[in-house]
Amino acid sequence: MVKSNHKKFMSLAISVALQGVKKGQSPFGACIVKDEKIIAISHNKVWKNTDIIAHAEIQALKLACKKLKTINLTNCVIYSTCEPCPMCFSACHWARISKVVFGTRIKDAKKCGFSELYISNKKMKTLGKSNLKIVEGFMRKESLVPFKI
Repeated sequence: MVKSNHKKFMSLAISVALQGVKKGQSPFGACIVKDEKIIAISHNKVWKNTDIIAHAEIQALKLACKKLKTINLTNCVIYSTCEPCPMCFSACHWARISKVVFGTRIKDAKKCGFSELYISNKKMKTLGKSNLKIVEGFMRKESLVPFKI
């Protein structure tokens, strides 16, 4: 059995979030991995694309689907610097992502001035009867760094 490199993959999501902030974007990053291989990585591009749904997770999901030539991302894990918003969590569910690993929580983003809907991933999972596994608060302290720049 392969030991997961959770820290490596979350560090990449944090790094791309920092790159995005330096380009004038919001402080969010995501990395999608399958079989311990990086499939896609992206930061938030809402301002760059003038596209309100260009969240980091959505951007990474689009890249992963294109690269794998499928909309079925079963056995993929998404590492997100922040708890996915309801839109992004839904997209992960529809793409059949197997696991979401996130650092900061929606309430952290809200405290930093983002207009988040506070519906936790746990609540969405329960209400939607999703099979998605959730790992929350992973590398939270490090994931808060892009919010502080």
